[in-house]
Amino acid sequence: FPGWGSQSSKVQIHHNTWLHFPGHNLRWILTFTLLFVHVCEIAEGIVSDTQMKSRHLHLFLPAIMGFVAATVSIVYYHNIETSNFPKLLLALFLYWIMAFVTKTIKLVRYCQDGVPFSQLRFCITGIMVILYGLLMAVEINVIRVRRYVFFMNPQKVKPPEDLQDLGVRFLQPFVNLLSKATYWWMNTLIISAHKKPVDLKAIGKLPIAMRALTNYVCLKEAYEEQKKKVEDHPNRSPSIWLAMYSAFGRPILLSSTFRYLADLLGFAGPLCISGIVQGFQNTTNNTNTTEKDPSNSYLSSEEFLRNVYVLAVLLFLALILQRTFLQASYYVTTETGINLRGAL
Repeated sequence: FPGWGSQSSKVQIHHNTWLHFPGHNLRWILTFTLLFVHVCEIAEGIVSDTQMKSRHLHLFLPAIMGFVAATVSIVYYHNIETSNFPKLLLALFLYWIMAFVTKTIKLVRYCQDGVPFSQLRFCITGIMVILYGLLMAVEINVIRVRRYVFFMNPQKVKPPEDLQDLGVRFLQPFVNLLSKATYWWMNTLIISAHKKPVDLKAIGKLPIAMRALTNYVCLKEAYEEQKKKVEDHPNRSPSIWLAMYSAFGRPILLSSTFRYLADLLGFAGPLCISGIVQGFQNTTNNTNTTEKDPSNSYLSSEEFLRNVYVLAVLLFLALILQRTFLQASYYVTTETGINLRGAL
């Protein structure tokens, strides 16, 4: 299907990373969150299974299949997006509907059985219902905006002007969220630079939004707005600082948010290491382990977070996420500073 979609694309462009469907970043964030919740569900099932006398594959095997399905959905969506064939998103839309319905049935059954909200499995199922519902809403929004289903005149999308120019090789604004976070799109340039020295021709031109003239116009318009505001106040003069904040304030706030998130994730390391040390101390002190009743296989959040292996995985994921947010903060700050200096 993705291969057929790529051949059926009516827009011929030189780069295959240009197209972002509506809700592109939100979809990637929701899918990554879904993958993390699946990892928690797998870990909860394995921890619950190890505390029983016999194996219970239903505790973690469906979660593993759900994780694989979510990963396949990312690959599938990426191929559909780069081929500009949104009709194939109907298959993904049907999957979100089925996943939402089945998880809702599971959650209702937990409520009927009197499973308390404090149980981790109940919380994970509730979060998955919300995530699948939001992913359904994203797909509905794509249908509404692109008008590719139940509409006679689908919306025609033209590629950005930058990607019609072969000289533009800086693709950071146009790639998907994962490639932005990992700078995967730069691999081609890095490999070519390893083989031979890089010159200005290999680097290419900047996108229009990052050129000095574009940023100058943006800052000048913001400054003109400041001049209009102070016309009625003769004692006041237009502020270049407010103009800079109006023109470049959003990326500065985004960079600050990334930095705050990275700093908050820095607390995860000491907390996880402390929990791991306490877990090993409790293991050496308590040699007798109690097995759980198979009829009551639910695990609370406190029991889940006392497991040293769970804490080790959380520590690993927290460090990766912390470095990702930190690097994103550095990048946005550097890019905004260059654009602001060019505008001035």
